Amino acid sequence: MLTKEEVEHFEEKLLARKEQIEKNLEDAYGMIAQMRGMELREEGDLAAVATETDIDNAIAEQQRRELAEIEIALGKIKDGTYGICEMCEEPIGKARLEVKNFARYCIACREIIEKEHA
Repeated sequence: MLTKEEVEHFEEKLLARKEQIEKNLEDAYGMIAQMRGMELREEGDLAAVATETDIDNAIAEQQRRELAEIEIALGKIKDGTYGICEMCEEPIGKARLEVKNFARYCIACREIIEKEHA
């Protein structure tokens, strides 16, 4: 089990990452809106902007998914279940939480889930 100080440490990291993602998304939406407002005359320009917009949209989608995971983790901190695997209900290792603060599964259960979805 995590100590109160460890949970607070992870909460700070989650909140900082949440703030960064929200800023990234805001910047991305502003950039996409700016590109849409450009007057593009050449086919090459249109293709470049379309490709860039697709990439920006893909990155934004990944960031939205991560933000949702962070929200779940913050909810778990509030209800006292943070750091507990959703599958086996055993503690998630601190090293795993350091790498992926919003991890919902221990490494063993994550591997099982990945094999099922492969």
